[in-house]
Amino acid sequence: MSIVNLSQILSFAAEKGASDIHFQVGAPPLLRHYGELYPLKHPPLTEEDTLLIGRTLAKFEDNEKFKREVKDYDGSFALADVARFRVNVFRQNGRYAAVLRLLPFKARSFEELNLPKVLEKIASLKRGLILVTGPTGNGKSTTLAAIINYINQKRRAHIITIEDPIEYLFEKNLSVISQREIGPDSESFATALRAAMRQDPDIIMVGELRDHLTIDTCMKAAETGHLVMTSIHTPDIMRTLNRILGYFPPEEQLSVRQRLSENLLAVISQQLLPKMDKTGMIPACEIMLVNKTIEMCLKNPEKTDTIMKHIAKNRDVGMQTFDQHLIELVKTRKISMDDAMIAAEQAEQLERDMTLEP
Repeated sequence: MSIVNLSQILSFAAEKGASDIHFQVGAPPLLRHYGELYPLKHPPLTEEDTLLIGRTLAKFEDNEKFKREVKDYDGSFALADVARFRVNVFRQNGRYAAVLRLLPFKARSFEELNLPKVLEKIASLKRGLILVTGPTGNGKSTTLAAIINYINQKRRAHIITIEDPIEYLFEKNLSVISQREIGPDSESFATALRAAMRQDPDIIMVGELRDHLTIDTCMKAAETGHLVMTSIHTPDIMRTLNRILGYFPPEEQLSVRQRLSENLLAVISQQLLPKMDKTGMIPACEIMLVNKTIEMCLKNPEKTDTIMKHIAKNRDVGMQTFDQHLIELVKTRKISMDDAMIAAEQAEQLERDMTLEP
């Protein structure tokens, strides 16, 4: 495979609207399209092919230096006038492989992404902590970018993003946006976060919560009057709360609950499902907005399990469970009943509720 051939494959993937591209020895390149992997009409890749692909994506000129220094590589790659890609190069069975995620040049709007209207309300909040959660590859970064894009159109603010790597590039509008990448610009999320506090920010976006220190620093930033947004790899609201608490030792968890109750503004948990018309994917969202009742539930371990009941009862202010949103998506013919049943938290209850919903 030549560099020209690699460029052609990346261009083709962008043209077809693929979300991911896989390169591995012994198989043709694979494109993920609407959740499914499809092989390209291409000969199986050789060890030399994936070495060249990995070296090119990691921006090394020398094969031997690349092989000595790179076993895992995270970064970004741009194909001029075509697309940007989030890149992971890795070794498996002693040979190189790579997975690329396509990144649109521009962040999209809530409407373009089919996100609930309440996200406009969430994006208008001024101080506190907003969490966007979901499994890998389910649009968390895209939703965070849409929130920043909305703020950029509505407010004069200094927005600092801390990412690994930088995914979306934001155009100047009303806000000033400083984008920092782990590696080239700072050594870690926690270090960059502490530095951001001295850079006169209004809004800080942290690409991902990965450890106790980053979570603690995010909460400190929210406590000092900033709007902090970040993502975490958890499938729903309750497991998000449990994950955050689990990062802290038992003797600190009551104080962490207090801090969450005072600073957490909203949690948006999402998963992508195939559209009914097969033209793409659409998010199903579970949304919690912290009010006085949920504050009390966050503080009190004995009441935390009732949070989902409060969410289900407060649809009028924009809260919703996954299953409530699935019912709405089925009734508006955006997803199929079969896909809703597969994704449902409580499939039998969802089927019963479908007959009761107006």
